[in-house]
Amino acid sequence: MTTRRKPKMVIVGGGTGLSVLLRGLKKYPVDLTAIVTVADDGGSSGRLRNDMEIPPPGDVRNVLVALSDVEPLVEALFQHRFTTGDLSGHALGNLLLAGMTSITGDFFHAITEMSKVLNVRGRVLPAANQSVVLHAEYADGTVVTGESKIPYRGEKINRVFLTPHDVEPLAETLNEIRKADLLVFGPGSLYTSILPNLMVQKIGEAVLQAKARKVYVCNVMTQAGETMGYKASDHVQALHDHLGPFIDTIIANNGPIPERLLKRYEKELSTQVVCDEKRLSDMNITVIQDMLVKYEDDVVRHDTVKLASILYSLL
Repeated sequence: MTTRRKPKMVIVGGGTGLSVLLRGLKKYPVDLTAIVTVADDGGSSGRLRNDMEIPPPGDVRNVLVALSDVEPLVEALFQHRFTTGDLSGHALGNLLLAGMTSITGDFFHAITEMSKVLNVRGRVLPAANQSVVLHAEYADGTVVTGESKIPYRGEKINRVFLTPHDVEPLAETLNEIRKADLLVFGPGSLYTSILPNLMVQKIGEAVLQAKARKVYVCNVMTQAGETMGYKASDHVQALHDHLGPFIDTIIANNGPIPERLLKRYEKELSTQVVCDEKRLSDMNITVIQDMLVKYEDDVVRHDTVKLASILYSLL
């Protein structure tokens, strides 16, 4: 008797959005793979990247923890951030990943070994096995270098690109994309979390060629310095401008956000993303809308339970 294989879902992104979504998805009977950006150059990740010449471990650390199946104390230990001395600002998990990279001589092998330690449900793959530098070109032709600096210019981004231009992805990453039943992009920062993965040339090509359904999870709020004034279709258009048309489905929030929270976000130059169904339909994109927000500590987040349920239903 042959056992039926689990459907394969591959999530592409970085930042908080990716790890929050994975926490919801790991409860489902799916074969999960996360492809994580390695363009981060700020904070603890940036320091380790510069000091040790390794890819930044921060986003990978958060994804490993999100997919882990360990005691809460072990998770807290991995996420613990030092506040004093030379280690101030460093997360212990970042240091462990850096140490494991040093021992194995390879970032990907370090992730594989840490996945065993944390009993990770699924696979975590870096978009590249080396550091990359993200650049943004603006409407006036100015180029800003460095992922952490990009959101601070506050002007419309024309495109983002990586150096080195010919960065090689892992064969495993391309293989997972090819085998996927569902490819999910987001939620997360459009230009600094999602697109850096797709700007690895062979990953972009593999995504275009993949037979999987390709779903974009639209952010609930716009992001200052990245997507100010963007409607849902503008997010998809930016993805298509970089890679060519590939998204066939969008999941967007249509639930209201309390006025007090909208006012708080306005101070950060952030507004609720409008789902402009007509334009999305004109782009031949299937629109799935639902009340997808929840509020934690005055922060607007995706309701991951509902979002994970919608994504699972697409399989």
